[in-house]
Amino acid sequence: MNVRLAMLATAAALLAACASAPQPLQGEFNPITPRDAAIGDSTGASVRWGGRIVNVEPQANRTCFEMISTSLGSSGRPYWGSDDTGGRFIACRTGFYDPAIFEKNREVTFIGRVAGYENRRIGEYDYRFPRVEADVVYLWPIRETVDVVQYPAPWPWWGWW
Repeated sequence: MNVRLAMLATAAALLAACASAPQPLQGEFNPITPRDAAIGDSTGASVRWGGRIVNVEPQANRTCFEMISTSLGSSGRPYWGSDDTGGRFIACRTGFYDPAIFEKNREVTFIGRVAGYENRRIGEYDYRFPRVEADVVYLWPIRETVDVVQYPAPWPWWGWW
């Protein structure tokens, strides 16, 4: 009985380790979304936001990313289970991030503080973007699409014809 309990506890610990966020993305953060931050004033809030890149703007001493936000999975990776997004935001970080690598639609997670707001236009619409001064920029690997084809087991009563 004790062996089974020990094996169950070990399996649960290993499973929990697989579901955790990468080291740079761990910590405690404010649960607000970019949409919530755009409506109110969340300046100074510590956030972990992620989504897909809309545009990358290298500047003289920093790079800014215009992002479309989505909820994050348990690992901190953006989750695209539906078309419901969390709004848009801008994240800036000191240094040069190459737009050829950080290209449109790549998944990125940021950790930082809401540092203010910028008003920009999306088409003809005026949009208020929360701006994050990022401490961490985490580019996720491209998701590979795999087609899984399963054939039924060759049960004896099905025959081999």
